[in-house]
Amino acid sequence: MNLNDWFEKGLRPEEYISELEHQKDGFLHIYENFQLPADEDFFNKVKEKNLRAVALAEVWCGHCMLNVPVLLRLAEKAGMDVRLLPRDQHLDLMEQYLTNGKRVIPIFIFIDENGEQVGKWGPITESTKAFVDEYRKELPPKDDESYDEKFKAMVKIVAKTFKEKPHFWDNSYESMKNILNEVK
Repeated sequence: MNLNDWFEKGLRPEEYISELEHQKDGFLHIYENFQLPADEDFFNKVKEKNLRAVALAEVWCGHCMLNVPVLLRLAEKAGMDVRLLPRDQHLDLMEQYLTNGKRVIPIFIFIDENGEQVGKWGPITESTKAFVDEYRKELPPKDDESYDEKFKAMVKIVAKTFKEKPHFWDNSYESMKNILNEVK
């Protein structure tokens, strides 16, 4: 299957949003409150490229809660159609976009009119990774009986921070912008 086929299989943003459960509040908060900068030249350049995006994501994923709303706002402004594929249902595509050998999401694949990949973003920015890594340092080993409880507590703190700190949203936008600026 080529990327055009994957795009056609994907969920429209409203379908993805309707499937959100425990990440819905954070997702909608970011989506409703993220303000794009006045980058009209950039948005017009992206529009001229006639790009689309295939996003590998999951509704339960905290990094998706942070980054998918930013992508959607950018896409709306730049006239870019986005389709979302649940990672766990599309492992054959996910296997082509591993991060350090792992299925880390979200992954945004930018494609041209012919369905050719022209850019890839994800799964997170370096600053987001550094923030999460600080919390991961505090976790016990995975075989420790308290790991699951402490991991769940960490996830709640990280998700709350992503929801409340707009600099994470802005960093994601700037990172996506850098990728899209490289597209010929």
